[in-house]
Amino acid sequence: MKRYKKLSALVLAAVMTSSLAGCGSGDKQSASASDIDALVSEYGFQWEDPTKPIVNEKGSQEISFNIYSSKNASALDYNDMKIMQDLYDQTGVKVNWENVSESVYSQQKSLIFGNSENRPDAIYHAGMDSGEIIKYAKRKVLLPISDYLDYMPNLKKLLEERPDIKNQLLNVEDGKIYSLPRIEEMGLLEFPNLLFLNAQWAKDAINAGAVTGLSESDVQDGLTLTADQMEQILAYFRDNDMNGNGKSDDERPLSFVYNNWQGNQCDLYGMFGLNDNLEHRVVVDGKVTYTVTDDRFKEATNYIASWVDNGLIDKVSFEQSQDNFLAGGKGLETYGAFYWWESETVVSNPEDYIVCSPLIGPNGDQTICVSNNPEIGTGEVVVFADCKYPEILLAYFDRYYDPLISAQINYGPIGVVYEEELDDSGMLVQKPLPEGVTADELRLQNAPLGIINLGEYAWNNVVNMEPRAKLRLERLDQVARPYVDAKVTPCPNLQFTLEELNTLGNYESNMNDYIRTNLIAWLMKGGVTDSDWEAFQNDLNGKVKLPEIQQVYQDAYDRYISQ
Repeated sequence: MKRYKKLSALVLAAVMTSSLAGCGSGDKQSASASDIDALVSEYGFQWEDPTKPIVNEKGSQEISFNIYSSKNASALDYNDMKIMQDLYDQTGVKVNWENVSESVYSQQKSLIFGNSENRPDAIYHAGMDSGEIIKYAKRKVLLPISDYLDYMPNLKKLLEERPDIKNQLLNVEDGKIYSLPRIEEMGLLEFPNLLFLNAQWAKDAINAGAVTGLSESDVQDGLTLTADQMEQILAYFRDNDMNGNGKSDDERPLSFVYNNWQGNQCDLYGMFGLNDNLEHRVVVDGKVTYTVTDDRFKEATNYIASWVDNGLIDKVSFEQSQDNFLAGGKGLETYGAFYWWESETVVSNPEDYIVCSPLIGPNGDQTICVSNNPEIGTGEVVVFADCKYPEILLAYFDRYYDPLISAQINYGPIGVVYEEELDDSGMLVQKPLPEGVTADELRLQNAPLGIINLGEYAWNNVVNMEPRAKLRLERLDQVARPYVDAKVTPCPNLQFTLEELNTLGNYESNMNDYIRTNLIAWLMKGGVTDSDWEAFQNDLNGKVKLPEIQQVYQDAYDRYISQ
């Protein structure tokens, strides 16, 4: 086993928050060579060697940065986090963090940006969208980070090697970058819905003769069911006391969380060859496509509505929160089948459930849907233009993009979450969980999350994935990726012009509300008639302005792939 201490200078910590006591006003431009020389001579500023501090002792004493950020309620104050203390020890850069709740940040956000006399130096977990970045960049409130990439060797190299990431960050109006990204590429977010089936209940239905074309030996991971077979199984779950508690009305045949980011209803539309997602927007053969304009969407909606009407889909699925869904899976088994990312999170006895391939629809279609959940997060960190020493602050943030540091920012520090020693492959390995503490609890308490770079290289050379993540990937290889249409890709993070943003601002929210209102009514009330579907299509193409919205996304996508 290799001692981690030999690499400790490379392993820095993570940051997540910011402080309101900040800099003055004014537009800070990239420093001249003489300014940098002064920083080097007086404060020992250096950014090229990741094993050495960024500033000397004098710099640590005389320079500090105020960073404001929201944090999870379970997390320690960032000023008290071991990972932050380690980062200070290794870089010499002093950061004062002001932690607030997400709700407080949402309330204070506009006030922070509007108060030129009392801003922090940066905001971590800024949650900036392209419209906000354009607005504040035009007002010269934000620092153009792309002007300082020479002091950020990790990020600079990343953007040179990954132009697709760079293109997701560029401000269309001036071609500059104003925010730092979060990159966590595991290949998981694209497929947030897997179908899990209670194996013993399914065997009981088969042995009772309720299901055609299946034997008990077929019930194993990767099982492929037709829509008819699934309907037969769910009907048996509905009508029988599957959990043996003397009641036949507490079983929930098929459950999900309607319109949740994971474990939602979208994959049911895959039975009709549709690659639906929460936005009903996907890229098909290079064209931005809305599934709600396809007649197959009507057919699928009516089919799914019949399952709801017949009690095969629990109506609570359309009303419950994620927390209620997860609570409902604990204790006595009530879920016959459900959609979620992993069974281990949902039910007390995950070993009782198998993961199924996508259902084969009545017309022979079998497709798993592709979400637009991004693995590249933009707008995570912004620096204000009046920050006094942006070169030092950005050199400090650049350390976060070292995979060794990224792992600790994302999961927690070495000595707490990871072993002090690397494994035989020279990779970080997680410590056993403390008794009575879950992986999520340990992580949320000790890791600030935020800007990281964890991709293929990191997972193969630097840090071992969590066992549950490895299991998800194995399942996706078995029951998800083989069923994706080769022409279909998620819609990536796109950057828009001011004119395009105005179009989206004027119409998109109304369009989404219109689709959402009609869809929930159809699913809960027996489906959509031909006349209502025709009226719906007329409205989409008329007053709801879907063609205009679609054109905005198409133009932005064309720019994205051409750069």
